[in-house]
Amino acid sequence: MTDLKVPTSERYRSERYRDFQIECLKNPEHAAAYIEAILEEEDPEPQMLRNALRKVIEARFPSKLLSENDELLHQQLDAMLTKSGCGEIYALV
Repeated sequence: MTDLKVPTSERYRSERYRDFQIECLKNPEHAAAYIEAILEEEDPEPQMLRNALRKVIEARFPSKLLSENDELLHQQLDAMLTKSGCGEIYALV
């Protein structure tokens, strides 16, 4: 019998978790709860919100399905959040 080696590297686990997370974020309720949890943080890190928004967009609208205009709007939103540190969004919360 041949031994089957299962990849156990950190990268493999990370990719599997990312795939699981993207699959969960396809559900609008899960996506909203994910973003809400980050917004409720006591001492939020702007990068976390940017990453969460990027993951939700990626899950709900894979890049191959985004129009050029949609991709441009996503890039503009990301640039705005990067520049401001997500201050506008946290100010609304």
